[in-house]
Amino acid sequence: MAIDPSLTTSWLDEFPARIAELDRTHLRRRRRVVLPESGARLRVDGQSMLAFCSNDYLGLANHPALIEAACMGARSFGVGATASPLVSGHSAANDALEHALASFVGLPRALYFYAGYATNIGIIPALVGSGDAIFSDTLNHACLIDGARLSRAQIHRYAHADLAALEAALAQSPAQRKLVISDTVFSMDGDLADVPALLALCERHDALLLLDDAHGFGVLGPQGRGCLSHFSLTGARASPRVLYMTTLGKAAGVAGAFVAGSDALVEWLLQKTRSYIYATAAPALLASALRASLQLIEHDEWRREHLRQLIKRLRQGLATGLRGSSWRLGPSRTPIQPLLIGRNDEALAVMEGLRERGLWVPAIRPPTVPEGTARLRIALSAAHTEADIDQLVQALSELAAAC
Repeated sequence: MAIDPSLTTSWLDEFPARIAELDRTHLRRRRRVVLPESGARLRVDGQSMLAFCSNDYLGLANHPALIEAACMGARSFGVGATASPLVSGHSAANDALEHALASFVGLPRALYFYAGYATNIGIIPALVGSGDAIFSDTLNHACLIDGARLSRAQIHRYAHADLAALEAALAQSPAQRKLVISDTVFSMDGDLADVPALLALCERHDALLLLDDAHGFGVLGPQGRGCLSHFSLTGARASPRVLYMTTLGKAAGVAGAFVAGSDALVEWLLQKTRSYIYATAAPALLASALRASLQLIEHDEWRREHLRQLIKRLRQGLATGLRGSSWRLGPSRTPIQPLLIGRNDEALAVMEGLRERGLWVPAIRPPTVPEGTARLRIALSAAHTEADIDQLVQALSELAAAC
């Protein structure tokens, strides 16, 4: 007997109500159509705005040298890589980039991926599996969290930066293979992990340490060589227990990611990482642009110095401008400056108030951050000027006074 479709319900009918619930709780996200303008300005849905939302920390994304290198790469290698790196997609440009990246961060070998998210969700399951143990900071990025889940290893989450809790968990674990995973600069708070202490615990408990330096590469360390250089853990002091991963679409201004470490570890990842083996390689034109980016990162120290001065100016300005307000600026010394607001609706209202003043600063809400800690994630760039910072401080001071 045929069933009348009009009398049945489908779970597909739930989605409009689910979306409405996101609207009700101020958790619905919307994309914006953007076009780059000059400096740190973007045209957002047709409106010219001063943007404090980009991870282009060194202001390299629109640099003429990178654009020219990408064009030359396209002329030499074409646009698409056409195949997996293990078939015919590993171009001479990608190979040269891997050697340059390994040398730049002071580690024996590097493996270049097309995206940071794909790197972490692939390399973690390649390292550990059922019966093994992962130890993860509670504020790690989603790609580390998802990679841990995909591995099927037992996951131990320790409170943010709580090394005593981590040590206790490591000591109690009977697993033979232990993997500690951590951001270096935490993406929503901007604080820096104690990498030497993490490594010391891994040495003590025979664990491997995977560091995600997405927000440190290009910014931290001498010549922007990243967190390991910042803590003097490269070259002769490099540990075979460390796998260093970072993205190349933030301070480097292009796209992709890489993981670096000992020859044996990187070779194992090449052989076993599904998101590397079964995906088309990154286009060679990007590798060409990235080699140009490395040159600028290494030699343009003024970009990091300018960035440090902007961070100082913002923090000093808001310390005065927000006096008496319940809003709280997190204790970050990196380009990520979180301004904690609290409620989702209030964070969105502040974001809207800034938008009306021609400023784009994103409101970050759960589940990206914990409940009750909705915030503005202010991202600074060497492309900003002191006048840009002063404009933001003035606008936030006015909005705080009106609340």
